[in-house]
Amino acid sequence: MLYHLLPRLEDVHIVFNLFNYLTVRSAGAMATSLILILILGRRFIAFMHARGIVNVPRNGLDRGQGPKVNMGGVLIVAVVAVSTLLWAELTNPYTIIALVVMLWMGSIGFLDDYLKVVRKTPRGLVERYKWAGSLGLGLALGAFLISWGPIAPVGATTTNLPLFDEWQLVFTPAAYLLWVTVVLNGATHSVNMTDGLDGLAPGLVAIAVGTFGIFAYVIGRVDTSAYLGLFYLPGAGELAVFAAGITGAALGFLWFNAQPAQVIMGDTGSLALGGAIGAMAVLLKAELLLVAVGGVFVAEAASVIIQTQYFKYTRRRHGEGRRVFRCAPIHHHFQMIGWKNEQVVVRFWILGILCAMVGFATLKLR
Repeated sequence: MLYHLLPRLEDVHIVFNLFNYLTVRSAGAMATSLILILILGRRFIAFMHARGIVNVPRNGLDRGQGPKVNMGGVLIVAVVAVSTLLWAELTNPYTIIALVVMLWMGSIGFLDDYLKVVRKTPRGLVERYKWAGSLGLGLALGAFLISWGPIAPVGATTTNLPLFDEWQLVFTPAAYLLWVTVVLNGATHSVNMTDGLDGLAPGLVAIAVGTFGIFAYVIGRVDTSAYLGLFYLPGAGELAVFAAGITGAALGFLWFNAQPAQVIMGDTGSLALGGAIGAMAVLLKAELLLVAVGGVFVAEAASVIIQTQYFKYTRRRHGEGRRVFRCAPIHHHFQMIGWKNEQVVVRFWILGILCAMVGFATLKLR
């Protein structure tokens, strides 16, 4: 909104020209999200407490902790939407797509949280409906990108190949539909699996999204993208504003979500933020970089897959299920071997930073 209004006042004062710059608007989006979360956080927690929308930990790892307000993702999603609408170029298709994906996935998470916490339905939203919503979104996004084809000379079904300057991955339309669906849903549900300890997911989201925000700025400029041998995607730089808004919101949410947490984001937040990460990776043609930048999320999801598949295999083979990890996702494994919650969270943040550094390194090592 400000991008469309304030630069017109440049004749009044040159300072209004600053709102044309991505860096200024990204900083504004981050500051807006951070400040809004810090201001509204306590009010939101009190409001939800008064209505009994709380989660009482019952499993052995978290038992004994006090009740935590659930559905904190509502605040995160609302604040990110406000900061994006305030600071981003609202006619930019990249911004619109990323915002729609975040809101759609957040809506699925909200329904799940509402049924669990408010309606007291233990299983929440039926799994097939949850997957239908997320898979349908992936297919719709892939189909739209194929038909839209906004990027020249890069084809709609082409993606960047890290470490190789002139090599690209080129998909058939059908394969690209599957690719987008897998990437979007993989990112979404990986973040959801990671949201199991106070402060863990918001910190890792801030690291990963901040990294993709820098990627967006680089890829959206002719000079830097050419220098680094990356696709130049006109207009993609606006995703830096969206990413900055999420980063600020995640950092602000950590103020209330740090151990011992007063509020948790719930599926509303984890699905929305995971969807946003997946959408940015797809839109920036950086899907393979997601494996590096989101390495901790990948490890969390992989631990669940390995655990369940190995358990099923050994039950068929030996008549009893066996486990690779003491518990999955893997952050619970480290809890069970004696790590304190704070140790798990901070060490996983460190791993997240290292993964981001690997992602940055691939920009130059080509």
